[in-house]
Amino acid sequence: MTYKKVVSFTDLEVYQRLYRLTLEIHKEILPKLPRSEQYSLKDQLGRSSKSPCALIAEAYARRASAKEWRKYIREAIGECNESIVHLSLIRDLYPDRVDIDLCNQCIEEYNIAGKQLFRLGESWK
Repeated sequence: MTYKKVVSFTDLEVYQRLYRLTLEIHKEILPKLPRSEQYSLKDQLGRSSKSPCALIAEAYARRASAKEWRKYIREAIGECNESIVHLSLIRDLYPDRVDIDLCNQCIEEYNIAGKQLFRLGESWK
């Protein structure tokens, strides 16, 4: 197995996964929510879906400190979990507005990303 050298946080597979996921959520799910969710689920999922990428960038900037690195990675995992909750609510509250399969795929991607982040947080040297 060959590994690509990491020279930037954007080289991390988990970052790339989460970035693609954020784009998909903002293009395919959020616009379909009713106006009444503008300051609730729409806003919450919008923020929680963007946060993991930003937290990975911050963690990478602090990578010399294992303690700070792990702090930001743990926060990114928390944001992934929050996004799973919001996606589950959207899927179950608005099945007539959103693609249920897409919501399930996004939930699965967040589960995978959470596992990747955990391993990354534990193994960073």
